[in-house]
Amino acid sequence: MKQALQDLIQQALEAAVVAGDLPEVSLPVPQIDRTKDKSHGDFASNIALMLAKPTKMNPREVAAIIVATLPADSIVEKVDIAGPGFINFTLTADMAQQVVSTVLSQAEAYGNSDMGVGKTANVEFVSANPTGPLHVGHGRGAAYGSVVSSLLSAVGYQVHREYYVNDAGRQMDILATSVWLRYLEACGEKVTFPRNGYKGAYVFDIAATLQATVGNDFQRSAVNVFADIAVDEPAGGDKEKHIDDLTRNAKALLGEENYRQVFDLGLTAILADIKADLEAFGTEYEAWFSERSLMENGAVEQEIERLKAADVLYEKDGAWWFRSTNYGDEKDRVVVRDNGQTTYFASDIAYHLHKFHDNPELVIDVWGSDHHGYIPRVKAGLTASGKNADKLTVLLVQFAVLYRGGEKIAMSTRSGEFVMLRDLVKEIGRDAARFFYVMRSADQHMDFDLDLAKSQSNDNPVYYVQYAHARVCSVFRQLAERGLSWDQAVGETNIGLLTEDHEQSLMTALSRYPEVVLSAAMNYTPHILTNYLVDLARDFHSYYNAHHVIIEDINLSQARLTLIRAVQQVIINGLGIIGVNAPETM
Repeated sequence: MKQALQDLIQQALEAAVVAGDLPEVSLPVPQIDRTKDKSHGDFASNIALMLAKPTKMNPREVAAIIVATLPADSIVEKVDIAGPGFINFTLTADMAQQVVSTVLSQAEAYGNSDMGVGKTANVEFVSANPTGPLHVGHGRGAAYGSVVSSLLSAVGYQVHREYYVNDAGRQMDILATSVWLRYLEACGEKVTFPRNGYKGAYVFDIAATLQATVGNDFQRSAVNVFADIAVDEPAGGDKEKHIDDLTRNAKALLGEENYRQVFDLGLTAILADIKADLEAFGTEYEAWFSERSLMENGAVEQEIERLKAADVLYEKDGAWWFRSTNYGDEKDRVVVRDNGQTTYFASDIAYHLHKFHDNPELVIDVWGSDHHGYIPRVKAGLTASGKNADKLTVLLVQFAVLYRGGEKIAMSTRSGEFVMLRDLVKEIGRDAARFFYVMRSADQHMDFDLDLAKSQSNDNPVYYVQYAHARVCSVFRQLAERGLSWDQAVGETNIGLLTEDHEQSLMTALSRYPEVVLSAAMNYTPHILTNYLVDLARDFHSYYNAHHVIIEDINLSQARLTLIRAVQQVIINGLGIIGVNAPETM
């Protein structure tokens, strides 16, 4: 609808310029918004105010010229000029009612658009280090990235969903070392577990698998394991140096091949869990991209040499540094450590260049909010590599805090004290989890009330929306039980009988759905869609409670059945984008 009104204004502007009523200026795209007060019509445009300065004319004068030049159209009943120069449009009653037929004819395609047709979007999300199971913090990023991807698909983009697997580097070495130390304990060695090791129960499980696979072949004396290492933090030392020294000893005592077996066992086990959890959560990917592959195919080294040749790297204290301050970063960043090991940052530059290889229109990263400081350096790396860093959009997701019985649930990944995503899904269900995760703007702090998410009451938003769908199904079951049937043709013919305020509100709400999907997609704001669905459900429940649908007046009854069937279709479509089921009974 907005597009139709934009087209009418655009035609009027062009005609006014040709006629000499408006000077030749750069014509902006007309902005159309729904009015908050129905006395001001259905839609309003501020185009006259936008043109006042470039045309050097009074905005009401500009508005009068536009209105006088507007082409006649069957969708518009009345056009008014209000205030300083707003143009208000009132649509015909037929236009408002046509939405019901449109919803039913387009069915699951209603709300979709072709805005992004022919364009591609690369969306990377979750990408948690495979050093432990996914926890509820990762769940918010999974739900958000998944729904943003679905929204972009709904408006025509070809979306490539990607998970970046950090299967190389220091954190994975810490995991491998942690697994080996637990294995040594199982073999009877006395081990003082490092403060910076991974302590979750899953590490014991992987260690048990290792022992079942290799027996005692990988056992080494704890005396040698802990020889010549820095003191750990509890004793006043450096926990980072302590774990790094343990990793060094693990590699030396096991040898490259055996160490790689421990490393890969941990990686394979945890990555399999991550994939299973995300699949159960309704989150799918086109690609799982390996960081290790960038090193094995030489991409990281090639990029480092390219940056050296471009004189954006310099050597200091045995390490190679990237001049990121030249590109707006707060300080320069290490890409190669003094021990010759490349950093995560070096891999990230190479990985983002890989994303740009096919020249997608949108490159989107979904990161935790604690990574906000990483944005400037990644964009700096892209710019230094000759790419347009403005094409990269980083969407930050705040952490979700769980509450049960009004009490906050404490979580710490490294200590192993966290609620796993799979446990959340098991407790409240996938539907509630996904809906709750995207109910708030992703950049806002989120309190996740487990008791509310499990409740079957109107206070629970996902239950409230799903119940609206189930109620429609119930009406049609009652219809069949009475030996009656829905005649869509009769219903559409008699839509004009739907004059009750509740009915008009529902039809207006249905007409808004495509605008909501487009806005949510273009602004990466899934919460707009969840809010819309809650509002639509509220309108429907109010209607259901105030009016009978199956009545003696056959024509009116068929019209009402047709209306609620359209409501049902939009609920199905909206929940489908979020990845939530629309149950027939509750």
